[in-house]
Amino acid sequence: MTQKAIIFDFDGTIADTVDALVCIANRLAEEFGYVPIAPEDLAMLKNLSSREIIKYSGIPLFKIPFLVKKVKSELKSKIPELKPIPGVKDVLIVLKSQGNRLGIITSNSQDNVTEFLKANNLEDLFDFIYSGVTIFGKTTIINNVLKQQQLNPQKVIYVGDETRDIEASKKANIKVIAVAWGFNSAEVLASQNPNFLIYQPSELLEVVNNH
Repeated sequence: MTQKAIIFDFDGTIADTVDALVCIANRLAEEFGYVPIAPEDLAMLKNLSSREIIKYSGIPLFKIPFLVKKVKSELKSKIPELKPIPGVKDVLIVLKSQGNRLGIITSNSQDNVTEFLKANNLEDLFDFIYSGVTIFGKTTIINNVLKQQQLNPQKVIYVGDETRDIEASKKANIKVIAVAWGFNSAEVLASQNPNFLIYQPSELLEVVNNH
């Protein structure tokens, strides 16, 4: 079995943060000038790409970096009560025990991720964590990580829950596993043609070990 480098998105892929993030986003809606997300709108938003969500919200692009920064600082206080997606921890432990290198690329803050991993006894499983805020440019961060970690793109798999994860991975010429348990719906993820689309964390092992 060839050892691989498996890079994970954080929010919605490892950490069950969607509800907390929606709650924070709604609290900041007035300050940043967009419409709060009603519960009945959430299902509709899950079917939109990242670009479409920004367009739908009406938030000016220049405000997004400030919004992201505020959301991250607000999320910090919620970290102690956040949990991993059910089943993810067991899968991460197995992947690590098989000799794979595990990493995280996130637009969340390094502090939030580190604190979450420690709180859930996951910190020893990851070889690297990269935090960077770009609205659509995750490709740049992926390419930087590949270079800095001296990873062979053919042995790298990216795991994420949003359309922008698929887009960025394709541009970086690495395989991508889209997970249907995070923010975007299975339908909209499938429309972006990821290499693999999975519905349960246990399916990760099958994909990683057989491809």
